[in-house]
Amino acid sequence: MTTPSLLINTNGQPSYGVFPHSIERINYMDFDLRTPMDRKLGNLAKRIKFNQFQFIGLISPELIVGIAIVDLKIASNCFVYLYEPKSQQFDEFSFIQPLAMRTQIDPLPNDGQACFHKGKNRVCFKADSQTGTREVQVRLAKGISINATLDENNNYNPLAVCSRAGYQGWVFTQKSNALNCKGQVQWKNKTYDLESIQALASVDWSCGFMRRETFWNWGSLSCTLRDGRRLGFNLAAGVNETGTSENALWLNGKLIKVDMVDFQFDRYQPNTPWEMHSNDGIIQLRFEPKGQRKEKMNALIAASNFTQHFGQYYGEIHLPDEIITLNGEWGFCEDHYAKW
Repeated sequence: MTTPSLLINTNGQPSYGVFPHSIERINYMDFDLRTPMDRKLGNLAKRIKFNQFQFIGLISPELIVGIAIVDLKIASNCFVYLYEPKSQQFDEFSFIQPLAMRTQIDPLPNDGQACFHKGKNRVCFKADSQTGTREVQVRLAKGISINATLDENNNYNPLAVCSRAGYQGWVFTQKSNALNCKGQVQWKNKTYDLESIQALASVDWSCGFMRRETFWNWGSLSCTLRDGRRLGFNLAAGVNETGTSENALWLNGKLIKVDMVDFQFDRYQPNTPWEMHSNDGIIQLRFEPKGQRKEKMNALIAASNFTQHFGQYYGEIHLPDEIITLNGEWGFCEDHYAKW
């Protein structure tokens, strides 16, 4: 099957499924958006109802960084957090712009940019399919500086999925993990060289006409195994499971699809371990949280109860020709309720 360059076809409908070579442009304004009672909605409704977000993680045993830009049209949000496992130092920064002012996310998963500005705080991601790179630039008023280049050129094999969301919507998401990266992070009068600390990167690029009320659980890993191979995975439940899923792992850039994953955890005991098991038996893991970023917002027309943990993975990944054992590799987990 030929991968379409545009997500929405000439009939105003999205192409659903997994796209081995991704999608060039999310032409969401061509979508035939309607109410549940089949009344056509115009361009203003399309612009308002279309949500976008990007998350980039940088992970090594010496430093963990999470960066996100979220555009919900009624508001935009950006957060940056940094954690040093050895010292357990943690800093987080969060900013909101009403009506998504000074926020831009191009509908191009592998080109264009996503930028957020507020005061002296600036966060920008810029992808270029010609050079095969994704640039990350962060400048915060508190003195935090991040300059990173993610390698999306060699063995780049993202998981790109479009699935139905509710009665009339859809979600497109593109995930990639265990990407080589280089650059520097300046934090607390210290400079971290990403190559020297063997940091790897993950990218979550998502958009769509999402369910008015939704939730998801999510797990992510990017690490270097003892034999030098890069291992990453993206696991999720609750949001993109109408016909397919966004579960996959990458071994030295090769994508391996994973079946549905069951997340077992106690939401009200945030420091207790999580269990993750996939229906196909590939994933048999335990996640031990070491810290978290939490945010709750309850407004009249929007709400969010967000907890993103960073911590260590233990257990086994069962592949046809080998069993990979994890023994404390760092990654993320997330429990998120959203109304938008």
